Amino acid sequence: LQEAEYAVALTGAGISTPSGIPDFRSPGSGLWAQVDPMEVASRWGFLRHPEKFYAWVRPLADTMAAAKPNSAHHALAALEAAGMIRTVITQNVDGLHQAAGSRNVLEVHGHFREATCLHCAAVHPGEGLLQRFQETGQAPRCACGGVLKPNVVLFGDPLPPDVLREAQRAVRRCDVMLVAGSSLEVVPAGDWPGEVVARGGKLIIVNMTPTPFDPRADVVIHGDVSQVLPEIAHAAGVKVLGWRERVRQRVQQAVERRVPRP
Repeated sequence: LQEAEYAVALTGAGISTPSGIPDFRSPGSGLWAQVDPMEVASRWGFLRHPEKFYAWVRPLADTMAAAKPNSAHHALAALEAAGMIRTVITQNVDGLHQAAGSRNVLEVHGHFREATCLHCAAVHPGEGLLQRFQETGQAPRCACGGVLKPNVVLFGDPLPPDVLREAQRAVRRCDVMLVAGSSLEVVPAGDWPGEVVARGGKLIIVNMTPTPFDPRADVVIHGDVSQVLPEIAHAAGVKVLGWRERVRQRVQQAVERRVPRP
């Protein structure tokens, strides 16, 4: 990471499980072990029964809203602030990278901040949609009558084209990729480490369980990302600040800007 010209972090659900957000594929505890994803989290399922999607996603969204960034998110933000990580490409929709202070974040699977009308394509703020569903039991609708779908990528949805293009550009420039908390089983993100390796780039994988790219990686660490990533940052000479320290730092910086120097 210290020697990289353009290092990229690729993160998956495993980076947010220490924050209390469940992942999708863990045996027994993963979200897909509890429901049929094609019924509640596919485009076809949404078009047939949008209420099933809203009923499934509401408690998950509540969990995300209450979650705080963990030390793995803070470590990546610190590495970016130090210039060692240029871009964070995430498969997550929880917004915890931005909450931790990461600035150049590419959310290839979308987010809940906005929703789009499936009839007229008008974009609406995502805030309040789940409350409307909870109150009425009906999928929220646009003024035109069309159903509002949060801007998250469901099975069968295309990835957001602008974000995908930016992510592909970052991967092409990447000479070191740090994979954190991803099983690398979902394409196209799961293919990007192979592109980096094929061009002679270095690959670091930090994940609790093996991935298909472990044999091709330069470094593989099977462990908790919330413990490993801060250690990596520390070894690279980067101090990782928690959210309380970040708040104190921002307050101090604001005070210093306002107080005239003698």
